[in-house]
Amino acid sequence: MSLQALTAPGEQGAASGYALFPTAIGHCGMAWHGALLVGVQLPEDAGEAQTRARMQRRFPQLAECTMPPPVAAWAARVAALLQGAHDDLCDVPLALDTVPPFNARVYALARRIPPGKTMTYGEMAAALGEPGAARAVGQALGHNPFAPVVPCHRILAANGRTGGFSAGGGAATKMRMLGIEGACLGGTLPLFAHDE
Repeated sequence: MSLQALTAPGEQGAASGYALFPTAIGHCGMAWHGALLVGVQLPEDAGEAQTRARMQRRFPQLAECTMPPPVAAWAARVAALLQGAHDDLCDVPLALDTVPPFNARVYALARRIPPGKTMTYGEMAAALGEPGAARAVGQALGHNPFAPVVPCHRILAANGRTGGFSAGGGAATKMRMLGIEGACLGGTLPLFAHDE
């Protein structure tokens, strides 16, 4: 399914669309098609208007509308996660056929990292059976359309460095999200072992 196939102009409705919702770190955006999450947008630095503009650019085929109840429930869970709830969101269904197969594998593994835990890009590559693919893992996470449902903020560079983060605020937002989850202690970012 391509994003263009989601809906034709003029046919938007509650079955597909996007909406903004408030969270502890600012207004996020969420796009859906039927029973699938198509994308999430973390807050932009300049606020709600910029987040809305980013959603319009990312999903020009979708209209802003009221979330249907299942989508509103996903948004409420994302908002709770960004306030410290330990919800892995693993049951939220993603439109993974809109992403390359390698990225889908990376996202599936990232979703297994519980709140408050982290992995490195290298650990993820090894877990995928491709130990030399740390850079490819980082690129896949840099194109993650589902953050924080796919928690790319929980993946770090070697030696506990933050690594990149494409959301507004960059690495500072990543650190803030990890802090909310309890992954930061004493102002430093320890490297937690992931659950096997």
